[in-house]
Amino acid sequence: MSFKKLPYGISNFADLIEDGYAYVDKTRFIEYLENENGRYQFFVRPRRFGKSLFLSVLENYYDINKKDKFETLFGNLYIGKNSTPEQGKYAVIQFDFSGLDVRTHEIFRKSFLDRVQEVAALFFDRYKDILSVSQTSLDALDAKTLGLGAIDLIYRATTVANVGLFVIIDEYDSFANNLIAMGEAYKKETEKESGVVRAFYELLKAGTKSVVKRMFATGISPMMATDLTSGFNIAANLSLFAKYNEMFGFTREEVEWIIDETNIDRNLIEVDMETYYNGYLFDEDGENKVYNSQMVLFFFNQIKISGRSPKEIVDTNLKTDSGRLERLAGSERNREKLLQIIRDGGIFGNVISSFSQNQLENEEYFVSLLFYLGMLTIDKVVEGQTYLKIPNYSIKTLYWEYVIFYAQAIEKGAVNKTELIQTIRDMAYRCDFKSFLDFFTEHRLKLLSNRDLTSFDEKYIKSMMLATVADSGLYHPISENENIGGYSDIYFQKHHSVADIKFEYVFELKYVKTGASKSEKDKKFSDAAKQIEKYKKDPRFANRSNLKFVAIVFQGKGDYEAKEL
Repeated sequence: MSFKKLPYGISNFADLIEDGYAYVDKTRFIEYLENENGRYQFFVRPRRFGKSLFLSVLENYYDINKKDKFETLFGNLYIGKNSTPEQGKYAVIQFDFSGLDVRTHEIFRKSFLDRVQEVAALFFDRYKDILSVSQTSLDALDAKTLGLGAIDLIYRATTVANVGLFVIIDEYDSFANNLIAMGEAYKKETEKESGVVRAFYELLKAGTKSVVKRMFATGISPMMATDLTSGFNIAANLSLFAKYNEMFGFTREEVEWIIDETNIDRNLIEVDMETYYNGYLFDEDGENKVYNSQMVLFFFNQIKISGRSPKEIVDTNLKTDSGRLERLAGSERNREKLLQIIRDGGIFGNVISSFSQNQLENEEYFVSLLFYLGMLTIDKVVEGQTYLKIPNYSIKTLYWEYVIFYAQAIEKGAVNKTELIQTIRDMAYRCDFKSFLDFFTEHRLKLLSNRDLTSFDEKYIKSMMLATVADSGLYHPISENENIGGYSDIYFQKHHSVADIKFEYVFELKYVKTGASKSEKDKKFSDAAKQIEKYKKDPRFANRSNLKFVAIVFQGKGDYEAKEL
């Protein structure tokens, strides 16, 4: 049997098909989109969900220049057997606004206008056999910097040729956070008539009266679309409809198909992929939860390269999103909300379909933004209110990185990581968990302010402990690990790539305030012991000499007592 290549990092659909890569067939959604009443469509999903590849699918399907390649590219796919009336009908122009220069506002404006002009030049070159005025238009672009004036040239050329225009926009909001960080730049670009971003979308809107027949735009959140107001109000947001829940990302069945199609050795998949990469649900009525597609392909690509089980489970590119959390948590209210989510694993909050940047101080809108960023996802609906949870282990690590950032801000600098990891190594190889607990209380808990202690409890401690251990590379810290006796607070499971670790741990954490009596502490230890006895009955934990059960009672912000049970 011949196998397909693994499509990690491939976002050009024609290359993917022609060069023998596996393609998870999402082409049925082309039919859905074409049958929608609205021809101007807008869709948001978190990063690394395969948006760019899907846009390339649309480009290859609708491009009048590629009509003759339809059978080659789509013949074996759903849409190849169920083609739609508009296949191969349009001149397609695609704007990708990632990677713009955002060092200053003025540099951004120039970078944005240059990108528009570059795309226009490529458009005229691509359709020089169809558009009679292509060369004249190219000469005009070469002669001077037209910026948004290039859009008018495109409209004029397609009108003369009587060809409809399909506008595709990738990463429509990739620069938004940078503009927000500049102060007034974001407002000037989205709310003021002088903004080049707003003017660009106003031009696209004007084009829908003549040659712009279809539009499909993607991004990360609906925030900038809302702030563009009239500039973007022609596009229907399809992001939260159940039938589009699986348009991006992979279902479990699709992950299994990739494994078989690309000959991934199942024996090398030593982690629970569902725990690490699955869990996303974008509508409560969605049929299946989906995996982050690029996380899955990252994991499989390491297996292909190394021929062994990967050490890195979380895509290193994902860590750039931790910086996004730091910026979002700029206000005290948002910081407290993030810490609450980290502590509880989720939060009640209905998803808002549109909101403005200046509303992010409001809890409901801030939580919705976390949902769009993929930091929360739909879990269940209780009494008409949606419970949003952290989707998977990979995303938990981003929250833990934020906890470390927050802790370092309290400490006015980073802890000695070498010393920290040594205490975790002592715990792993010498059963010395006390050294780690001493370090943890000294460098984390004792530095907390009295204000931090107002809502302090064992969940707060647990979050900080998970974050502290997560980066060691020695353990997979698992919180609220489900077992037959309940949910253990922390299970330090040895890292799958470090085979010689001698000891694993189940920690049951309790907390009493400063000044608590001995009887209160004894009661907490008694409660912890009862829970641990239940955990020991779990078949995974029973009769294991290398697994240590430890009850820990923290008092105030600096004292603790630990007992191995």
